[in-house]
Amino acid sequence: MLIKMIYGSSNANKVKDIKQIIEAHGEKWKILSLKDIGFTGEIEENGTTFEENSEIKAIAVRDFCEKNNIKYDLITTDDAGLCVDCLNGEPGVYSARYTGTHNATQEEILKKLLDNIQKTGDTKREAKFVCVLTSFLKDGTKIVSRGECIGKIAKQVKKYGGLTYSPVFIPDGYSVPMSELSAEEYEKAHNHRDRAFSQLLEQMRLYM
Repeated sequence: MLIKMIYGSSNANKVKDIKQIIEAHGEKWKILSLKDIGFTGEIEENGTTFEENSEIKAIAVRDFCEKNNIKYDLITTDDAGLCVDCLNGEPGVYSARYTGTHNATQEEILKKLLDNIQKTGDTKREAKFVCVLTSFLKDGTKIVSRGECIGKIAKQVKKYGGLTYSPVFIPDGYSVPMSELSAEEYEKAHNHRDRAFSQLLEQMRLYM
């Protein structure tokens, strides 16, 4: 059965990654991005959890599709970020704007993170990347799935570049931050979105 999924992103690379994840699970879904359906609106992500923000986005996309008579089998949106144990889950839903602005540099964000961890005196520096997916089926059924990538925060920034927190996040089973890993090892380690989609696919098979 061919599933038509609208994925709540206009980022071509992100959509490509999702297609690869789904294909790796043996499924052949038709994936449409927000750009493909003409969605250009701004969504205010004012939730306090990944679940809330993910659902806010999913509802906005669903309303747009209903208003414009866009057919779908599944709408899926995500919210993701880094959670550090000794910081009570920060930066969490504010991962992209941890310094209070979207214009902060990677260097500024990582400096604030490391400074805040140091102030706690914590030595374990345990952390995780989290991805939460909220999906709506065309009959209104809601499916929520969550994936986590467990690790710890390095004491110093390594190679800058890539995703914001990759120069300081050391995944379990590795001794260096993700920015130091080869492309193949990076994909293997940075797997919270893959795990969330694995959960979604398992639940979707109940409806297929």
